[in-house]
Amino acid sequence: MDLITLPRGKKRSFEEFLELYHWTELIQSSPLAVEESVYAVVGGAYRKANITTLELRYNPMKRNRRGEQDLDHIIMASVRGLDRAHLEYPVRAGLIFCLDRQFDHALNEIIAEKAIAYRHRGVVGIDIAGGKSAEFRYRDYAAICKKAKRAGLGVTIHAGEDEGPASVDEVVRYLEPDRIGHGIHAAQDPALCDRIAERGILLEICPTSNLDTAVVKDAEELRSFIRTFRKHKVRFSLNTDGPEMLRTTLREELRSAVRSAFVSKDELKQCGRWALEASFVRRDGGA
Repeated sequence: MDLITLPRGKKRSFEEFLELYHWTELIQSSPLAVEESVYAVVGGAYRKANITTLELRYNPMKRNRRGEQDLDHIIMASVRGLDRAHLEYPVRAGLIFCLDRQFDHALNEIIAEKAIAYRHRGVVGIDIAGGKSAEFRYRDYAAICKKAKRAGLGVTIHAGEDEGPASVDEVVRYLEPDRIGHGIHAAQDPALCDRIAERGILLEICPTSNLDTAVVKDAEELRSFIRTFRKHKVRFSLNTDGPEMLRTTLREELRSAVRSAFVSKDELKQCGRWALEASFVRRDGGA
């Protein structure tokens, strides 16, 4: 169990946290496993936390064992899992395909093209995530993000989690995302916060993940970041990141956010409204 989960309150480095995904990706590296995983995650979210609008993001290329499995078979398996969940639960769910900072540009372009190809089968957006790479630059993906947007996909980019505000600034300037994954270190640059607010970009904040991976010093630093976002009118939502890995649920995440004074109950309701407004699933033509 410890191989793929992080017990509550036990800290690991950001790199160690990403290792949990590596083992999960190996376990889910067949069409049967992928289909069942998508179905179980969407259905479990509804049963455990009454979640009726959900986006599930993953990197299909990390599930095909370097070409051992056909990439389209992996993708179709995730679509079948999504279809099963839609048939059995009163939910609206979609898939986000993750490009990876440690992949070369050609591999990431293939993933983006697959997202566009399957946009009428439940894929609602693209993301860029993963560990650091010395060769990676966000700005190199401007054309890919523009093409995805023209095809009707949403764009969310991981930045400002294990990096400083400069990474968020580069994403805002060159990729023009709808949302930013985490983005918490943007709070260290007030002018950047103003630009994020002006462009209506939503930050996907994940308190438990940020604290357990020590990308923030402690709860007080996270409170300070969130206060800065409120001051600059930056929209944000509260999320679980990897609920199964972090042994949490959205319900517990929201309760903890109020208990820890990250937000008030009224602010929590506003975060929920912002999250729904920014959802790629709820767009016309979405899942």
